[in-house]
Amino acid sequence: MTFGEHIRTVREKRQRENRAFSLRMVASRAGVQPAYLSKVEFEQTPPPPERTIRRLAADLEEDADVLLALAGRVSRDLQEIVIRRPRIFADLLRSLDEAPDHVVTRITREVRAGVS
Repeated sequence: MTFGEHIRTVREKRQRENRAFSLRMVASRAGVQPAYLSKVEFEQTPPPPERTIRRLAADLEEDADVLLALAGRVSRDLQEIVIRRPRIFADLLRSLDEAPDHVVTRITREVRAGVS
């Protein structure tokens, strides 16, 4: 599913439950014009900048990192982390690329426990 398709699907689902999720209202809360959001939803224009994606994520109660990934982007804070230690993180990510989710989750928990 593309970024626009995902946004449209989530927004329309939320709209069925709550009228406050109309295209116009979501666009207003995200700080964009309704016509622009419509074009994004129908893949007629590229996804918006990170700040707008984060506002959409918050409004639609979606994970901002997932939306950024669907948009083909990585959040600025993650970029800065990788830039500080590029070799280590490149090696780590390549090593984890084929690992099953449960292995990555276990490693994440271990790292968090070790940092605390």
